[in-house]
Amino acid sequence: VERHLVACAQLEAIESFYNWEGALQHDPEYRLTLKTTADLYPAVEAAIRERHPYELPAIFALPVVQALNSYDNWIQQNCAKAE
Repeated sequence: VERHLVACAQLEAIESFYNWEGALQHDPEYRLTLKTTADLYPAVEAAIRERHPYELPAIFALPVVQALNSYDNWIQQNCAKAE
């Protein structure tokens, strides 16, 4: 948010169950939802990878099919333009 890569960040505590290296894992984790623009995705992904301790973090984009126009404008205004 401070670097203007995202307009909003939301953090939620979650429980994850997954297979890793042949073993079932159960760990407390955090889900981070970032609201940004499509053109900033590469920069956001790079920033997460620089800081994330996992070898294979779950980083993906979900398309927004529709959004309140004024909210979409707010996202656009609060994200830096990709260079």
